[in-house]
Amino acid sequence: MLVKNDGSVFWFCSSKCKKNMLVLKRDPRRLKWTNKYVKGGIKVKK
Repeated sequence: MLVKNDGSVFWFCSSKCKKNMLVLKRDPRRLKWTNKYVKGGIKVKK
């Protein structure tokens, strides 16, 4: 579990997940092996 200064809480199942989000700055919605993966793609507001 990681709690940021703004109060948001992140739960990680493994160190692989934690490193990908915090160190490598990857978006979990773009990775197929995460629970937050979006199949149709991410819709970005312009």
